[in-house]
This record gives sequence, C-alpha cells and structure tokens, in this order.
Amino acid sequence: MMQKNSKILVCDDDETLCYLLKEQLLEEGFSVDTVYDGKFAIENIKRKNYDLLLLDLNMREVQGEEVLKFVTEYNSSIQVVILSAQSEMRKAIDCIKQGAYDFVTKPYNFEELLLTVNRSLEHKELIVKTAILSEQVDKKLQTRIIGNSKELQKVINLANKSAMSDSNILIEGETGTGKELMAEYIHKHSARSDMPFVVINCASLPDQLIESELFGHEKGAFTDAKSTKQGLVEIAHGGTLFLDEIGELSLALQPKLLRFLENGEYRRIGGVTNLTSNVRVIGATNRNLLEETDNKNFRRDLLFRLNVITLTIPPLRDRKEDILLLANHFLETKSPIRSPKRLSADAEKVLFSYNFPGNIRELEHIIERALIFAEGDFIESEDLNLPLENSKDSRKKSHSIFDEGEDILSFSELEKKYIEKVLRYYDWDRGETASKLGISAKTLYTKIKKYAIKQG
Repeated sequence: MMQKNSKILVCDDDETLCYLLKEQLLEEGFSVDTVYDGKFAIENIKRKNYDLLLLDLNMREVQGEEVLKFVTEYNSSIQVVILSAQSEMRKAIDCIKQGAYDFVTKPYNFEELLLTVNRSLEHKELIVKTAILSEQVDKKLQTRIIGNSKELQKVINLANKSAMSDSNILIEGETGTGKELMAEYIHKHSARSDMPFVVINCASLPDQLIESELFGHEKGAFTDAKSTKQGLVEIAHGGTLFLDEIGELSLALQPKLLRFLENGEYRRIGGVTNLTSNVRVIGATNRNLLEETDNKNFRRDLLFRLNVITLTIPPLRDRKEDILLLANHFLETKSPIRSPKRLSADAEKVLFSYNFPGNIRELEHIIERALIFAEGDFIESEDLNLPLENSKDSRKKSHSIFDEGEDILSFSELEKKYIEKVLRYYDWDRGETASKLGISAKTLYTKIKKYAIKQG
C-alpha cells in the first residue's frame, strides 16, 4: 500500500464536504490538500506532486472536465476519481473514457470511497513499476553476486551493512566489474526493495537530456517539450536512483544534483516551483573522483555528499579464483539447451592466466563468442580467441577462430567466415543471426547474397 507516502488533492466547491473528506482521509494516514475550484486545482498540481485527485464536476469558474483534460496532458500519472451526483452519471462515464480512474456518486459512503482511493493508488504504483520494468527488462540484471574470493566477499559484507542504512553510496571500480549489479544488490537488500530501482547513465546523454531525464520538464520548456514529463527522481520516489558513470556529469549539472542530495528539492526544466522526492542515491564511477576534484572536473562538495559510504569493486585479475566460477555461470546461462558446452582443461588454463582488462564484461563476451565458434561439446582454447600478450610473433601465434595458415585475411573474407559461423550456430535462423550480429535482417540478406553464402 502507498498510503503513508500518498498525496491527495480534493477539489469541490462544497467547502463542508471538503473539510469532512479531508478529516476522514487524514485519519487514514494520507496527506491531503483541499481547493474549491478547478483553477486552484490546476495551480496546486503545477506546484506539488500529487498521487490522486478527487474531483467534483460542477464548479464556479473552471469545470471538472477542464481540470481532467489538464491533468491527462500535464501529468497523466496522477489518478483522478470523479465525485459526481446521480444526475451526472453520463458525464462521469465520459470522464473515465477521457482518462479518469473511476467515479463515486454523492452522497458517498466513505468505506466505498476509501476502497476506490486505495485501488487507484495501487493502480498508479503498478503503472510506475511496469514502466520501470519495461525499461530494464532487457538488461536481465541479477541480484546474486557470483564470486568466492576474499576480495569480493569483503565488498559484499560492506554492501550488506550499507544496505541497512539510508546513506548515499559511491561505488568505484574499473569498467566491467559489475558496479550496476552491486547497486541493484544493495537496493534489493534495503528497506526500499519494494520501491523502484531507477538507472541513468550520465555518460550516454547530452547535458539537457540528462537534466530532463533526471528532473523532468514542463510543457513548452523547449522545442520538443510537447507535454510535461516526470523526471527519474520523481519516478524513483521511495526507492533508489542509480547514477552510472557519475564522473562524466558536467560541471553545469553538478550544482543541481548537489542541491537535490542536500534537501531532496529539484525543479523541472522550465519550472518555477520547487518539488521534492525521497530517494536514495547510489553513484558509480571508473574514475578517481578525488583526482578529478583536484583537476577542477568534479565538485568536492558533491563528492562528499556522494561518498558517505564508498565501495570499491576489485578487478577480475585480482580475484582469479572467481574466473572459472563466472565462466561456467555464463556457459549455463548462454548455452543453447539443445547443445550445452563445457570448457576443456586447456581452455580453463588459458582463461585463468589471462589478465582481463575488460573484467567480467569481457569474460562474458569471450564465453558468448566461444559458444558460437566451438564445434564440439567442449570449448577449446582456440575458441576463446584471446590475444597472446607480449609475444613478438603474436600475429602468427594468436588464438584464432580459423585454421592454421588462415590468420591473414581481408575484411571481406573475415566477415564472410564470421557470418557463416553464426548462421550455422543458429541453424540458419536469419532473425537470430541478424540479432546476434547487430544488423537488420535486410542487411544480413544483402550480405548473404554478396558473399554467395549457401546453406549446407
């Protein structure tokens, strides 16, 4: 239930009804504001974040239908329950078609009204969670951290202790070490686990888009702002906001994030009103932010706000005993059911001795690639296609996916062989092959024709 955090606005020109309804809802633990005309409802909604609007249809200046239209365009996540008289049933039904959640007839039975209120709030919560899941479903994040090394277990122990607090956290580590996975692990083991876990990569978007994603924008704030948009800090209310690659955040945006971390206040782009949201912030970086502050690339006060707790994830080369454990995990999750594969003893030795500059992410890609190239039930060392480091004759002696003597190939020859390998692996399923190659089905068809690749 969302009752403790839910904000309700009651809009009705009957002041006595507003007073009584407010008192009843306050007793149930809701936060309640009341207004007596539609124009005041619109003003309040612009100033504050509401979860639910209880809306009368007939008012002196701005009618309920106009307020409903405004809400659906301004912030469609606000649930609207119509308070209607028996004579307004047709209007109330039309309002549901236009986006209202439900209607309650006057004089209302409070128990029935309360049931509708709770259902509408549950509906909003479901919408928010569904939106977040739809954005993250392809990421297939797992909350189980794999590894038995002492170095990793120390970090996990600290993560478990950190999860019990509500402090901001900074996760440090090289690219590919699993910082986002660690952040989700902390969220899942915290008191906020039933609330949203929202992710934004600070390096993937330009400044204005990052600010819009984080704090939202008002309708008309810029050229493409055709409607009001909620920011991720608002969507993550009650949960955790994970800021990946936070070291890439520009100096222009850092003060706005600092302000939010200090008091939970923010403004949408184009807005003039301060809004608030209660989230726990976890940042992650592969940079040394202390050095970045010395170089004037990162605000020192922002760093101090972020790193109340700092977790440093060790690189894979410093936790060798976890390499084969992780490799076999990726084999289990990525091997086709029809032909599961295992690592040969020689392949295990090669993996164990490799330095993994790309860490766990690189290991995952190595295993995924090897599953495509391996012909038999075992993945051999040559299927891993790892570079022989510090070798003067590395071009000739490198682990190649091709037979000996075929190392020096033109790009076209290399591409043809690779496409043939992937096609065979997926039993000539062009959809699967195109997806794995990262190209469209049309492009794959063109290349098959170009290289005269034939099934057989």
